[in-house]
Amino acid sequence: MRAVVCRKLGDPTLSFDAPNCPLELVNDQPQAKLGPRDVRIRVVAAALNFADALMVQGKYQEKPPLPFIPASECSGVVIEVGSSVKGFSAGDKVCALTRSALSEEVVVDERSVIALSNSLSQERLEEAAGLPVTFGTAYLSLVDRARLRPGQTLLVLGAAGGVGLAAVQLGKVLGARVVAVARGQDKMRVLERAGADACIDSAALGETLLRDAIKKAAPGGVDVVLDPVGGDHFFEAFKCVKWGAHMLVIGFAASIPKIPANIALVKNTTIHGIYWGSYQFKEPATFHKSLADSARLFSEGRVNVYASHRLGFEAAPEAFAVLLNRQVIGKLLVLPRAPSAL
Repeated sequence: MRAVVCRKLGDPTLSFDAPNCPLELVNDQPQAKLGPRDVRIRVVAAALNFADALMVQGKYQEKPPLPFIPASECSGVVIEVGSSVKGFSAGDKVCALTRSALSEEVVVDERSVIALSNSLSQERLEEAAGLPVTFGTAYLSLVDRARLRPGQTLLVLGAAGGVGLAAVQLGKVLGARVVAVARGQDKMRVLERAGADACIDSAALGETLLRDAIKKAAPGGVDVVLDPVGGDHFFEAFKCVKWGAHMLVIGFAASIPKIPANIALVKNTTIHGIYWGSYQFKEPATFHKSLADSARLFSEGRVNVYASHRLGFEAAPEAFAVLLNRQVIGKLLVLPRAPSAL
């Protein structure tokens, strides 16, 4: 079967024919064996995350043995199930967490497979590849940690990224007023489509002006801040929170900020560190609920996965380049065949 295989560590943006390219596009990858609790899935799309690029470079904390197939999330159709699997059957539409998504088929433990509506269109099924990590993270952050309530104000930094766009939509589903911050007018348009009540283009502001823009958009203050950016944005947002607010630390796309403990004390602010993946082992019930509820909302059409790029396996190096150059809005999907060939 067809797959993108990492043979050695290196720069994933090098073309397949470059001498030092760590990736190889193969047509004869052996099928993985199916265990009693496994589900075999025909992949319709994989979604790339920044961690996938770091893994190929050898810079990620998890270092799978070589060779390996990159990418950790996909969507597709169940082909067959193991003898002990009860919740899935051939023909079911699903998305999944795996360690080898850039392949025409994956074999996944049933606990890492998420059911979708079988009425989904091909396009929606492809988009579901980008659902697990982004919506799982946003759901757990807003529902389980911050306990966002109707009528509250949610501020989303880095709102045009995968987690940010998921948070904007989930915030609206939960009845909040959503203020979204991102850079560039193209991202503003996407955020408006996603339902944000107010959009702030940080490219048009200095860092000290961001605070003023947030206060103008949320004059009563902010109840919850979801931050995958860090850096100065974190500090400026912190100055806009209400008493008793929640700060959700998701990542550090800019830099790791120094937390102003004095403001946290005065405003009785709760700061949450969110590493969604650890819940799979520490609190599996919470982890799986974040996935199941997100998949239900997606299947019902109440939330969407926005994918700015769809590329084929043939363009995997280009896909990694787009990712590393931060050109993605929402998610980047990689399909077994180039979209024009489908």
